[in-house]
Amino acid sequence: MESTLILALRSLLFYLGYALSLILVSTSALLGSLFLPRRAVVRICVYWCQFSLWWARITCGIRYHIIGAENIPEGGCVILAKHQSAWETLFLQMQFYPAATVVKRELMWVPFFGWALRFSDPIAINRAEPASALKSLLRQGDEKLKAGRHIVIFPEGTRTLPGDTKTDYSVGGAMLACRSKAIVVPIAHNAGDCWPRGTIIKRPGLITVVIGKPLQAGDYSPKVLNAEVRAWIEARMPEISTAYQQAASAP
Repeated sequence: MESTLILALRSLLFYLGYALSLILVSTSALLGSLFLPRRAVVRICVYWCQFSLWWARITCGIRYHIIGAENIPEGGCVILAKHQSAWETLFLQMQFYPAATVVKRELMWVPFFGWALRFSDPIAINRAEPASALKSLLRQGDEKLKAGRHIVIFPEGTRTLPGDTKTDYSVGGAMLACRSKAIVVPIAHNAGDCWPRGTIIKRPGLITVVIGKPLQAGDYSPKVLNAEVRAWIEARMPEISTAYQQAASAP
């Protein structure tokens, strides 16, 4: 087991490369938008997500594997995923390209990061006005689904700690899926074990991403669909975390 000092130094090295590469890619995307097709600019940002996951593996020993990749449907769908860290926001952009992630509007104003985020054409909502945010999600989400985009939604709304089962799931994503009669894909993972919120320290280990079987939203009401997704995700979490703990304690 590495000391806290070593983990901190490795994490600082990660953030150094993460920040420098973010400045480079956001500036490149901004300049590239003047003469490149939008799809090419988005690709630049997705490559940065891929680089960041690779850099996290090199510097911090954070690896991942996917269970259920065969469940990814073709065409537009609604992704309802567990939210524990920033890791999955990078992973989902890469794995489900072209993706449109539902984000809080304030993130668009962050220097460099907000520039790159804007080019990915997310669904930016104002959480301070829930009714307006829901209308924006339903309108923009339906448009992007028809264009073949994957809509990435974190129904918990904020990052949760590993083992937290008390957070409610917002029904907005399920409502979008039901109204659009879209396919829903639930995703469980344990990224918070390696990339916990509230600290810069990253821990080496294996993140398991479990992609569930697609659900036809037209077969459900929003409330029932939301409950079904929550039950499936939360049922996966103990076994994922147990596997992580066993691997971490192995000699």
